[in-house]
Amino acid sequence: MDRVIKKKFFTPQRIGMGIGALAFVAFSVYSIFLSGKQSTLNVNKERITISDVKNGVFDEFIVVTGVVQPLKTYRLDAIEGGYVAQKLVDGGATVKQGDLILKLDNQRLMLDFMNRETEMNRLINELENTRLSLRQNKFALRRTLSELDFQIKQAKIDADRSEKLYADKVVSEQEFQRNKITLDRLTEQRSIEIENEKFQEENSLIQIRQLEGTLARTRDNLSMMRQNLENLSVKAPVSGLLSRVDVEIGASITAGQNIGQIDDLNGFKMRIEVDEHYISRIFPGLEGSFEFNGKTHRLAVQKVYPEVTNGRFQVDMTFSDAIPDGIRRGQSVPVRLQLGKPAQAMLLPTGGFFSDTGGNWVYVLNGNGDRAEKRQISLGRKNPQYFEVLSGLSDGERVITSSYSSFGEKDVLIF
Repeated sequence: MDRVIKKKFFTPQRIGMGIGALAFVAFSVYSIFLSGKQSTLNVNKERITISDVKNGVFDEFIVVTGVVQPLKTYRLDAIEGGYVAQKLVDGGATVKQGDLILKLDNQRLMLDFMNRETEMNRLINELENTRLSLRQNKFALRRTLSELDFQIKQAKIDADRSEKLYADKVVSEQEFQRNKITLDRLTEQRSIEIENEKFQEENSLIQIRQLEGTLARTRDNLSMMRQNLENLSVKAPVSGLLSRVDVEIGASITAGQNIGQIDDLNGFKMRIEVDEHYISRIFPGLEGSFEFNGKTHRLAVQKVYPEVTNGRFQVDMTFSDAIPDGIRRGQSVPVRLQLGKPAQAMLLPTGGFFSDTGGNWVYVLNGNGDRAEKRQISLGRKNPQYFEVLSGLSDGERVITSSYSSFGEKDVLIF
């Protein structure tokens, strides 16, 4: 008797299909819940830079370019204007104080000087004539008084004799009165001559004082003009190196125009330019150093210029020790400018990652070194070599410090 055979539900085909479905579901769940949270990117390890985080001494400094300059530079300005008649020394020559550099010509100034000199000579002549006239008047008065005194004596004798004779009735009253009137007239004339001479003398003395004052002022003006003429000869105010002369023969120069400079060769300083970000941290006394001829030379900030130009300000530094042999004006060297005292800190080498993340996160490698994951960190101070790590990294961890621009901010990098 035939028996009905029941068909099995879990056939090999159905089991295979079920396994495949479960695998697909599992893959979908993994893709949705795991892969969706951490995006990954395959990276060639040879094209990135990996640096070690370490605990060490953080030395806060910046490296700037220093230019060697003379300790002092003297401006060479034209005190008087004119055109260049002679140029005796060119730029780059060593000069001594008082050496003639340029000779200027100014016809107007020469003409003014000659006119003023002529005026002074006229005043001198007028003053001498006034003094001579005063002396002549005194002599004339003495002569006049001498003559009047003689006439008065004669008139007095005549008057006295007439008076006696008139008393004896020998001469008439008319003759007696005539002799007396003559004596009175001569006596009064003598008083008038003395008063007139006194007036003329006082007037002459006033004129002399006025002329002497005018002459003194004219002499002072003439002396100043003579000095201005001497200023047409441009001389070295100090000894040193005439680093430049910016004029040529025939050029027109105005009063006060800068025509060159002289460098003091008795010492040098270092002029550096610093980013304005550090302006509140640079002050006199701050130390620095630079390498020259295989030796380290120390510097100290002497002066900080507060003016900011194109985002930078200037600082003068002087040599703390002897000036290095062979150093020259205009030479450029890298200067290490110390901003703070060394301190113990967690150090992360600098790199291109900072421009991409702002120092807020980095890729940290795992223990096997086959992948790197994004991690939030906090950075503090910076020098040309290291960042100061405030949090997020530990000693010995490895971090990608090269640029992240090609990673697209993936969560995980697979090597």
